[in-house]
Amino acid sequence: MRANYLIAQLNIARMIAALEDPLMQEFVAALEPVNALADGSEGFVWRLQDDAGDATSIQGFDDPSLLVNLSVWKSIDALRDFVYRSGHLEFLKAKKQWFKPMATPNQVVWWIPEGHTPTIEEAKKRLETLARDGPTQQAFTLSRPFASPDA
Repeated sequence: MRANYLIAQLNIARMIAALEDPLMQEFVAALEPVNALADGSEGFVWRLQDDAGDATSIQGFDDPSLLVNLSVWKSIDALRDFVYRSGHLEFLKAKKQWFKPMATPNQVVWWIPEGHTPTIEEAKKRLETLARDGPTQQAFTLSRPFASPDA
């Protein structure tokens, strides 16, 4: 029997200030509507979240200024549509207001078998693989995708 695969994505961002700081007010105000947009998007499957409905309190790295976004989508196209062809794009364009540039990759995507929920540790390893090896079947980017293992 052939497995069906979904696309997992991790992106991280280093905040310019604490979430409580007025500099981050617009970002914090956008969390709920952007998360609702993702949840309602065609092809959305799952996202990492805490009891508040976002992942801002989840520490995936030693650096407390790093925010983690981890989600699962039915396809690369579905993820791309959300990131670049929805209201999310407005906030993506404004990211320099809230986040510092990073010297290493801050986003990675990879294929997972349907039914698997990725962990932060798994996602961190994929990000490390991308930083070390560049885009490969194990860890790639939206601009340099690889076909699913069942393609």
